[in-house]
Amino acid sequence: MAATRTSGGARGEMRPVPGGLAGHLVDFVDALRGKGISVGPSEAVDAAEAVVVLDLIDREALREALAATLIRRPTQRDIFDQMFNLWFPVARGFGGSAEADDAITIELPLDENGKVDPRALEDLIVDLLEQDTPEAMAQARALAELMVEQMGRYESTRGPSFSTYQTLGKLDASTIMQRILDGMIGENPDDPDGSGRIMEKAAAANLANQRVKGFFQQVADEVRRRTAEHSGRDRVANFAVGPSADHVDFLRANDADLQKLRTQVGPLARQLGHRLAARRKRIRRGDIDMRRTMRQSMSTGGVPMELVLRKPRKARPELVVLCDVSGSVSGFSHFTLQLVHSLREQFSRVRVFAFVDTVDEVTDFFSTGDDLAASMARMVREAEIVTYDGHSDYGFAFRGFAENYVHTLSPSGSVLILGDGRNNYRDPALGSLELITERARHVHWLNPEPKEYWGTSDSATPQYSEFVPMHECRNIAQLAAVVSQLLPV
Repeated sequence: MAATRTSGGARGEMRPVPGGLAGHLVDFVDALRGKGISVGPSEAVDAAEAVVVLDLIDREALREALAATLIRRPTQRDIFDQMFNLWFPVARGFGGSAEADDAITIELPLDENGKVDPRALEDLIVDLLEQDTPEAMAQARALAELMVEQMGRYESTRGPSFSTYQTLGKLDASTIMQRILDGMIGENPDDPDGSGRIMEKAAAANLANQRVKGFFQQVADEVRRRTAEHSGRDRVANFAVGPSADHVDFLRANDADLQKLRTQVGPLARQLGHRLAARRKRIRRGDIDMRRTMRQSMSTGGVPMELVLRKPRKARPELVVLCDVSGSVSGFSHFTLQLVHSLREQFSRVRVFAFVDTVDEVTDFFSTGDDLAASMARMVREAEIVTYDGHSDYGFAFRGFAENYVHTLSPSGSVLILGDGRNNYRDPALGSLELITERARHVHWLNPEPKEYWGTSDSATPQYSEFVPMHECRNIAQLAAVVSQLLPV
């Protein structure tokens, strides 16, 4: 007997919201702010005015209107959609989302033991996603709801709970995507291996990936919706919805988060480049030209009424980056190196030095036009940045830099040090760091750890901060704010 889901069921009883729709919208805006999305009073007013003229039955129109009025950057859209699904759910309870006038009946395929057959379920998913019709998409949505109810539900001490992992754990996403791709491409006797249809295969692979991810996202959204009904939407928002991309903690980012962060390098570099150019244009004024000032004062009885300034030389500063690339801070260092690489045109010269327990120059690994991810992988593999145990040793790295590379610093240049300052209880080599600060015009330290952790355990940040200004850079938002103020002009 197959497990069945029929849409068009009765909706759950709605709880009254204090303040009605206006209060609900205010709660939604506060929730977005809690996730790092800056929503000002004017945006909230715009959203309220949009809600007044919308047909609230059209949920997607409401979603797009609120997105247009409340968020400012594309990177915030994913968080917005997750929060919207919690505050404006498609339905309440199981079987309450009627997506068509007629009832939709869908069944989970079962084996002879009455359990869900994963391979047959994959066949059903492939069949629905291959069709890509409104009817098939409605059935896919109904299937996602049924899977969460029948496969993802379990009993906990707090009552019914739902799990995305439990729902999708027995499915092979790569197999589903490959079968959809094979169905899109088909067989061509004149091109059996597909070598003549590379562009077509790439486009089809991208489309297949989008469909599979979209279906899995429906399952995740349904899990959050059902969990919010039992545990409360605020609890789900706090624990199941992560921060926006620009507020993801570098030290806690997983592979998916790091992938999103890398997409922000280009836009952030352009933004910082424009700011830097504007600052240079605004503050670049020459020194007083005494000879020309005195000559011009002859027309006013020898009184210098106007100062004549020398024309400034248009020179871009030099930048030296000294970064810890050990595992604990590798995500932060790699992202910041990508950012510096993207800003290289703003400087006359950029030299990069990396270390774990030994410092080595890695500038040549970041040549113009090279793939940054490949360059970093090659740097870790080929550069001499590990000598003995592979644990961070800032003191040994600073001594090595002072002995072998201090000549790269100039009185007009700047130094950026990247790392958490955790020295594993070794000699911090404060004398070598002091020498570095004396040779450069500006030295700043960017630390990805929270300030409350500085000085705890093996952290040598209190000693280092006596010589170098240290700045907390836990996420993109903090990094952009700090770098925009610190970059030399």
